[in-house]
Amino acid sequence: MDDSALITVGLPIALAIVMFGLGLSLRVDDFRRVARSPRAVVVALVLQILVLPVIAFGLVTLFDLDPLLAVGVMLLAASPGGTTANLFSHLFHGDVALNVSLTAINSVLAAFTIPLVTNFAIGHFDADGDLGLQLGKVVQVIAIVLVPVGIGMVVRSRDPGFADRADKPVRIFSIVVLVVVAVGALLGERENLGDYVQQVGAVTALFCLASLTLGYLGARVFRLEERQAVACAMEIGIHNTTVALTIALSVLDSTEVAIPSAVYSVVMYVLATAFGFLITRGRRPAAVPTAAS
Repeated sequence: MDDSALITVGLPIALAIVMFGLGLSLRVDDFRRVARSPRAVVVALVLQILVLPVIAFGLVTLFDLDPLLAVGVMLLAASPGGTTANLFSHLFHGDVALNVSLTAINSVLAAFTIPLVTNFAIGHFDADGDLGLQLGKVVQVIAIVLVPVGIGMVVRSRDPGFADRADKPVRIFSIVVLVVVAVGALLGERENLGDYVQQVGAVTALFCLASLTLGYLGARVFRLEERQAVACAMEIGIHNTTVALTIALSVLDSTEVAIPSAVYSVVMYVLATAFGFLITRGRRPAAVPTAAS
């Protein structure tokens, strides 16, 4: 991968802006809400942080993926839910407040879980080269994921009006960044794209369906109410792939590792929409969104 300034500098800055926008949508009360609904939050986090990587590991092992693609799927599994999960939850009558709380907590936890899961995958699958998230790179992940969220929350607390005005432009910027990065990652490997998509297409689709199903049925097994189950499904099934793409391209410097997230960026919207209609077939959801996580 060409170590260009666009990837090493521009992409992390773009992600920082996206995460800053996420912070603008969060309040300290979103964290406090956990105390008022602890069971739903704990169930969703356990499913997302512990069970989801196990499912991803099982799929990449079953399909015997190329080591770098396998690392990419594991990185995807460790990436947090995005703000689009909140939108999908709203459209399909989920508990949006729960989504907001989960997004807030995941934004914090992902800065630490992503390096753990990714380094495990790199070691287990014996990925080539000096791929890895050493201490310096872990700090970089924290800086581009966690710090902008914190700054955004501080800005919102001091100037809610600015936060509200900035919401739409940052969301549009997020969509543009996701599309550009995903397309760029796919074009960057265009010579091998056919083989890669053939390898990871089925895996990412199955992983997405498994994520959505895990969130919904897992919540129901633990006797969460229907609206909370919908929220869990969308939070666990719709990942912030911009985070995964940025880490793959700018931190790990590997386009191949980015391929699963690039493919998932397309797959998850199609399957999440179909899944939403399936679980709400007795109700009437709103129009389908086109926003990015």
